Amino acid sequence: MPQVIVDPESRSLAERFALIKSPSRRRARFPEGCVTVVASEADALAGRDDTRQLLPAVVYGPSPSSEGQRLYYLVRWL
Repeated sequence: MPQVIVDPESRSLAERFALIKSPSRRRARFPEGCVTVVASEADALAGRDDTRQLLPAVVYGPSPSSEGQRLYYLVRWL
């Protein structure tokens, strides 16, 4: 997994708990449409659903990409 450079002075970029819709755990960044930000680690863990491919994680973002999308970067899987 690539290192994520964190900007401690940013007001829009932050580590967040989330559910990621992904068929595998190999990717390191995800488009905004695949990420649902939740309030807490407990909410992320409770939202896990293997049949719908929803995986709990800590993400950093959203960050604009060069293609005009907003991306979240995986910090770690929960």
